[in-house]
Amino acid sequence: MNRELCCAYPSYYPMQVNWSPNHWGNYQWNPYYYHINYRSSHHEHIPLRDYGPSPFVVNIEQAAMQNNTFRTALWTGEHYQVTLMSIDVGDDIGLEIHPHTDQFIRIESGQGLVQMGDSREQLDFQQMASVNDAIMIPSGKWHNIINKGHTPLKVYVIYAPPQHPHGTVHVTKADAESAE
Repeated sequence: MNRELCCAYPSYYPMQVNWSPNHWGNYQWNPYYYHINYRSSHHEHIPLRDYGPSPFVVNIEQAAMQNNTFRTALWTGEHYQVTLMSIDVGDDIGLEIHPHTDQFIRIESGQGLVQMGDSREQLDFQQMASVNDAIMIPSGKWHNIINKGHTPLKVYVIYAPPQHPHGTVHVTKADAESAE
């Protein structure tokens, strides 16, 4: 695969041009492909920063596993946002509610107790979740996830609409709480 940097597509970041085989084996150039081929080696370091709203492709599992911050925005667009989170053993995301934001959370590593309810005093939905589980949180629901495992809980979160400012990085939970 021949890779070169190009500025053919307006972007805030340099664009990686991809010459890749289509399913007939012929190579084609995709001018909208903004991606360093992370899948060629799962051991390459992914620079974790907010790539939105530019087109972007990433191995999300690898990015989530690599993240060691409480929260890092990976992509922020007009209608949704993707963040990476690493929750320490015994810690939690923090009981919260988003009145106008739906959430999707996927666990890449670890296990946790998912809690949801209509009030902070009545979290009547409680279920354990682990690797490859997806958690859907409707807007207006109080929710929390507590790390019940022996390793950091690694997740990625999709907020629709975006919940945090573009480029958000909260190294610790205390940083996240002080920013709110």
